[in-house]
Amino acid sequence: MVGRTAELGRLETLLAELGRPEAPAVVDISGEPGIGKSRLLGEVCARARRAGFTVLRGRATEYERHVPFQVFTDAFADADPGASAAEPALTEAGSVLHGVWHAPGGVARFELQRAIAGFLAHLGERGLVLALDDLHWADPASRELVDHLVRHPVRGRVLLVVARRSRQTPTSLTAALTRGADMGAVLHLDLEPLPEQESIRALAADLPEDEAKRLYAASEGNPLYLLSLVHAYRDGAPLRDCTVHTGATWSVGVPAGLAALLLDELTTLTGPQRHVVEAVAALGDHATTAMLSAATGQSVQDVADRTGAMVARDVLRSRPGGRWMLRHPLLRALVYENTAPERRAEVHRRAARELARGGAPATERAHHVERSLTGWDPEAAAVLSEAAAQFAQTAPATAAHLLDVVLTHMPDTPREVRRRGELVLARARALGVSGNLRESRDLLHTLIEVSGKDHPELRTEAVAQCAVMERHLGHSPEAAALLRRELSRVPGPSPAQAVSLRLALGMSALLTASYPEVRDQVAEAVAVARCDGDAASEAAALALAALGEAYEGETDAAVRFADAACSLTDALTDPDLAQVCESLVWLAWAEALLERYGDAERHITRGLGIARRTGRLHVLPHLLTSRAFIHVGTCRLPSALEAAEEAESIARAAGSSDLLAFALAIKTLVLLLIRPLGDGSALATGEEAVAAAGGSKGWWAALAWCMLGHATFVSGDPHGAQEAILTAGGGPGLPLLQPSIRPGQLDTLAAAALSAGDVAQAGRWAAQAAREAVRIGLGGQQAAALRAEATLAEHRGDTVEAVRLLDVAAREYARCGQTLWEAYSLLRAAPLAQRAGQGARAAAMWHRAHRTAVGGGARLLVDLAELIRPQVMAETPAPPAELAELTARELEVAGLVAEGMSNQDIAARLHLSRRTVETHLSSIYRKASVPSRSALAGLVTRLGLGAGPRNT
Repeated sequence: MVGRTAELGRLETLLAELGRPEAPAVVDISGEPGIGKSRLLGEVCARARRAGFTVLRGRATEYERHVPFQVFTDAFADADPGASAAEPALTEAGSVLHGVWHAPGGVARFELQRAIAGFLAHLGERGLVLALDDLHWADPASRELVDHLVRHPVRGRVLLVVARRSRQTPTSLTAALTRGADMGAVLHLDLEPLPEQESIRALAADLPEDEAKRLYAASEGNPLYLLSLVHAYRDGAPLRDCTVHTGATWSVGVPAGLAALLLDELTTLTGPQRHVVEAVAALGDHATTAMLSAATGQSVQDVADRTGAMVARDVLRSRPGGRWMLRHPLLRALVYENTAPERRAEVHRRAARELARGGAPATERAHHVERSLTGWDPEAAAVLSEAAAQFAQTAPATAAHLLDVVLTHMPDTPREVRRRGELVLARARALGVSGNLRESRDLLHTLIEVSGKDHPELRTEAVAQCAVMERHLGHSPEAAALLRRELSRVPGPSPAQAVSLRLALGMSALLTASYPEVRDQVAEAVAVARCDGDAASEAAALALAALGEAYEGETDAAVRFADAACSLTDALTDPDLAQVCESLVWLAWAEALLERYGDAERHITRGLGIARRTGRLHVLPHLLTSRAFIHVGTCRLPSALEAAEEAESIARAAGSSDLLAFALAIKTLVLLLIRPLGDGSALATGEEAVAAAGGSKGWWAALAWCMLGHATFVSGDPHGAQEAILTAGGGPGLPLLQPSIRPGQLDTLAAAALSAGDVAQAGRWAAQAAREAVRIGLGGQQAAALRAEATLAEHRGDTVEAVRLLDVAAREYARCGQTLWEAYSLLRAAPLAQRAGQGARAAAMWHRAHRTAVGGGARLLVDLAELIRPQVMAETPAPPAELAELTARELEVAGLVAEGMSNQDIAARLHLSRRTVETHLSSIYRKASVPSRSALAGLVTRLGLGAGPRNT
């Protein structure tokens, strides 16, 4: 390798360290065309093979940029046949990529991403290098999969190496690789021009020195250019003609001078040989001898003879599976662009016919059908439409492209208006799912106006879809206005469509914290659906009403609506719910806010199953974030992170900044708790969430600012924390935040104000938290307010009161199932209890909190517990003689008896059976020599273990 010693050294070190947590899992090789990216990639693959790694290498191609997963299928197809037979996972991966379109109900692209990552992890048990060349030409589905692998590096000894041209790389892919480099997951190598002496010594040693230097100068250190110049010079071209950089550049990114040099060697080919070369350039992965025969009209034997001759001249090279390729992708691009358009179209047309004769699916034929179109062809349009429908779930960008091809060629006649409208709707849907929100919205705006009075159902459907796009673009007020206008039309939409529009209006209002303005519309939706006998729509409207009232802190109303929605929803079949899948989102979030975690999780699980089976991918982020939220509160942090990261993946693919801000806000909370004390990932994610929200003032943006505030406070910046939460809430009273989350934010504000020395403001915020919590009447909210009061009590020096308040808060959290916040409250209370002389009680609190944190993966709380351990344990006196024989669990039970708790309450608190509690008590009575429960309570209180009976 000329001039690449340093890069190879870094890559060899990386191969040796592969699998270590701190080692990058992705290498990004970038540079100009011909700079040596492919050569370096090939050398890495060769060294990896010698080291015993499995190596898969694929190349993206310019003329297959709308063939989904092309670079990955190419990588798996190039695997050694013997290795493929020995590796079931390799065979399965290839079949998933090729056969995903035929799966029942469609396989969503995010499940496919996780499946491929799983296959790679399996192969990586013995070491795997996956090399993807020319990634700048990759199709959108492949780019999404690379993005997934960058953000979720495959576990094990797996290295992804990509090569690309910097200037031609799509922005989204560049951003993904840059984020990965910032996180330490990606090693970036930008290849510079080769040094003069090394280049001449390796590539032009036989030339006169002065002429070699002139050629090097003309090549600007680019090895491919230099090789082409040297080749031309050796063939007798005058040195003055051997120039590459003439200023003009081909559309494929090749300087005009180099293009002339590369094409010059083809001028000596015979006509039939040239036709074979042109067919190879057009057919790509389909360029087998048999297909070349069909595409050129030459016999199989003639094709074999001509390919053999061109292999000898190094124009063509063979690939696994009997396929042919030109020796360099730049040469392929130049040949394809120089082929006469009618000849190109005919090659693709014959290839499409040959594939159809062989029973190939529409998805495989679509590329050649598209490339052969020169005018309107109903049969070709049918193939492209069928392929688009099959690609919609896994490769929506490709589906949108194919539908655009059909629409471009479709005659604009009255007879085609309805069909054209349906295709526009399908294309707009595909564009929206693939992240092209503005293009989708603009397309729908046009359709709404064109449909007019002649096609009201089409127009109403376009309005409903357009409202979704506007919401994802952060334009909820515009979405609401559009929906209101459609509802006010005369004649109005059908009852079913009116219900759908009112539900969309309600969702828009939720996002802008203006639900009270649409209460009547949601109530009307309930009434119309009930009158129409549409149980699914009625359940959806009730679920939306439940969520709206829960947001507003109207708990009694929210409970009534949630009960009714739950009753109806549970009686519906999955096919019934599939058409109103968002209803499960609304119901689950309402139940989560009402602290009904069991019901919420049941509906989340059902919703995820329906959405994935039926392709309702737009609801997945909302269901996944609600799952993450619930798993945080119930202290299941690993699964919370998994759900949050999947929601983030879908939000990024959707292209919605607001939705991404929401997913990242939930992820910020998870990271804050699952990462070690002092880790900066939560703060960085919170900052990204706020950046994604931009200037938006909706619910999702507010949540992003709140989570950034919490992360900022934990990082030690109370002033920054207050600023972030006040930005979210619109001022000290937090008027822009829904009442349902105010107590928790006010708790953090009170703590931050005290840390900043503003005692008076802390008191005001704690008092507001108490008022808000009383109004809402939910245990978790009341516990948050109690924590704020405890912070003030601790500041006043009233340690006993602070312990009491935190203990009551912990009990409230335990009662409603929020075990993580129970553990946090106990950790706050433990050192204070020690300070108050309640050593045994402090130790019991610490042990319970530590056990919960360790079991739930809450690393922040585990670290906090270890930090306060010396304060809690170091000076803990030995138990008094009367209680010396009691175990730690028996001391805990005795303390709870002294607090006045019944056996059933103690069992619930400690997650024990009632019989186990009774067994503990029998042992305690015997060891402590007390005859009764009241005697035990008196003894424990006198010795300082308990806090005395509760005032309940």
